[in-house]
Amino acid sequence: MAADPVRVPVAHATVDCGVYCDGTRLPGSFTHDAAQNKVEELRREGRNAFVWIGFHGPDERQMQTVANVFGLHALAVEDAVHAHQRPKLERYDDTLFLVLKTVTYVEHESIAKAREIVETGEIMIFVGPDFVVTVRHGEHGGLAGVRKHLEASPHLLELGPYAVMHAIADHVVDGYLEVTESIETDIDAMEEDVFSPTNRTDIECIYLLKREIVELRRAVGPLATDLQRLGSEHSDLISVEILRYMGDVLDHAIKASDRIASFDEVLSSLVQAAVGKVAMQQNTDMRKISAYVAIAAVPTAIAGIYGMNFEHMPELSVTWGYPAVLLFMVVVCGLLFRAFRRNHWL
Repeated sequence: MAADPVRVPVAHATVDCGVYCDGTRLPGSFTHDAAQNKVEELRREGRNAFVWIGFHGPDERQMQTVANVFGLHALAVEDAVHAHQRPKLERYDDTLFLVLKTVTYVEHESIAKAREIVETGEIMIFVGPDFVVTVRHGEHGGLAGVRKHLEASPHLLELGPYAVMHAIADHVVDGYLEVTESIETDIDAMEEDVFSPTNRTDIECIYLLKREIVELRRAVGPLATDLQRLGSEHSDLISVEILRYMGDVLDHAIKASDRIASFDEVLSSLVQAAVGKVAMQQNTDMRKISAYVAIAAVPTAIAGIYGMNFEHMPELSVTWGYPAVLLFMVVVCGLLFRAFRRNHWL
């Protein structure tokens, strides 16, 4: 009989848990259930309060414990645990579930030495009337900076849990723009390499960039469609002010998506140009090989004729016959070399 897996406390996966009241974070540390109890107490007093708890890579039992406290839907909880989700926005009663793909640019000396250019992760956001639960997967995309910025802006926190959703989405989408700017530098360098007549083009580098752009497009593309649905389908949950802020996020997401689409078109053109350049390089190499083979054929043919060991052959009995044949081979090879150089074969 298999032993039950070890139950790891929720606190081990908790990055931060804060209770916010009237735009200010309350002092002290809270567990997820204590935070929710505190929020309910404050809201009974008529205060504007909510809890924001962040997790990094929780397991099923940890996530289910939190789901029981905040009333999260089982399907969304399953998605949050197993990750590898596409960007999406779903609604479960009065709770929104938003999945964001985070991206970061992997620094490298050159494309030729790079093995990965874009690294992706995920952030899942559960937003309810009095709580925000964020689940992060991946080693990048931490939200400590977002939390710090919000805590320094009480007027934003006073807008409630959906202000946190906006801040996270804005942070992630700004990351898209930063990554596209870095990739644009790589594409410019690749264009310069492909269209430089003296450089030999490594087409595998273009395919690497193409693969990373495809991954980036899958991370960014679907988000714009989901953000457009906020105002039309979920205006009963989100205030007009937050929708205005989300409109700015949508504009940035569309801008990033358009950039990525243009990168895809440029790389497709670069692939065609590189294939043509490689074909020209191969043609040049074949001409050089053919020229050297033609030059080598002359002494080979003469040596083959004199190697047949017949008795009656020209110059066999002449003293200067051997050096004359050598001189003839050198002269003919030299004339062939000069002709090939003149025709740019060598």
